Amino acid sequence: MPQPYPKEFRDDVVRVALNRDEKTTIAQIAKDFGVHEGTISKTVSKSTKSS
Repeated sequence: MPQPYPKEFRDDVVRVALNRDEKTTIAQIAKDFGVHEGTISKTVSKSTKSS
């Protein structure tokens, strides 16, 4: 089973996703970070619910 991404990495992905401009897609961010698009969506969703 793969290990979870470190908290610092997840925080960075969330920050980039939430602060992206309207031309930048979640798919592009996922490609840039080397993670699955669904992973970013779940991570951002969890982050915004806990804030």
